Amino acid sequence: MPMDILGQSIPTIASLFGLTLHGLCDGPGPQNYPHHYQSLLPLPHTNRIGLGSPSAAAAAPMLGHLRRSSQRLPVANLAVYSIQSSHIEDDVAIIKHIQNSTKELKQGPVGKNLSSAEKRKFLVNTLLDLEDSKEGVYSTLDAWVAFEQEFPVASLKQALVALEKEEQWHRIVQVIKWMLSKGQGKTIRTYEQLVCALEKDNRADEACRIWELKIAHDLQSVPWRFCHLMLGIYYRNNRLDTLVKLFKNLEACGRKPPSKDIVRKVEDTYEMLGLVEEKKELLEKYKELFDKPSSNDRKKGRQFKKAEKNTKTG
Repeated sequence: MPMDILGQSIPTIASLFGLTLHGLCDGPGPQNYPHHYQSLLPLPHTNRIGLGSPSAAAAAPMLGHLRRSSQRLPVANLAVYSIQSSHIEDDVAIIKHIQNSTKELKQGPVGKNLSSAEKRKFLVNTLLDLEDSKEGVYSTLDAWVAFEQEFPVASLKQALVALEKEEQWHRIVQVIKWMLSKGQGKTIRTYEQLVCALEKDNRADEACRIWELKIAHDLQSVPWRFCHLMLGIYYRNNRLDTLVKLFKNLEACGRKPPSKDIVRKVEDTYEMLGLVEEKKELLEKYKELFDKPSSNDRKKGRQFKKAEKNTKTG
């Protein structure tokens, strides 16, 4: 067994603080810790001595030779660092790290002991409070799902709805991209949410690229709601030629616009492009849509009738 210069075995010293020497051996160690702390990983089943106890205080100077280094050191080389070369700041940093690690173990993973509803609320509040950092968002989400038996797609979808209500478009983009990077949630609805959030986050170019790469190759199965969204994005971002192309491709697939709102958008586009004949043909082709009320018109009609009824009864 390797010995330090005081004749104490390295594992004995480490065990006083509930540590293991993964980072000092040739075998693999956890990669999520900074290199200079990889040797200080809590032992889950060790009876730890309190950091304020005499034994811990006596052992702290012995850890002076475990100085911070950017590279792992073989155990045999630890004797090079004598007790005289120890630095107090190293001891303080090591003990502080031990305290933090122990605290994290006691707290457990994010949301571990919460119900599903509480987890979602906790996640949304955490995401809202985070700084604008992709790494911070990704690590938070990783911790949130770490102890789930199955990937919580449904909970994440509900969290996205909550973020939409808060109009946190940039955060929505980060969450969806993280989810897709895990190979989860690859549905038309997810991509629709992503494209919508990207445009609202002033990233229309990226939204259009995702549409072209992931969706546009199969227009037969794309819901009209998503198609309408893309027509609107092209319209609002002055991509009028692309709007016309998409609409004609949908027609070529035998798909007819379900509402006059879509036809009006294409009509306005033809007018701005100076395509007068195409505009006339469009209106003639879909004139039946203008003869029946749209969903918005029906909704307004119901609201009017309800208000009129309340007025009479009042």
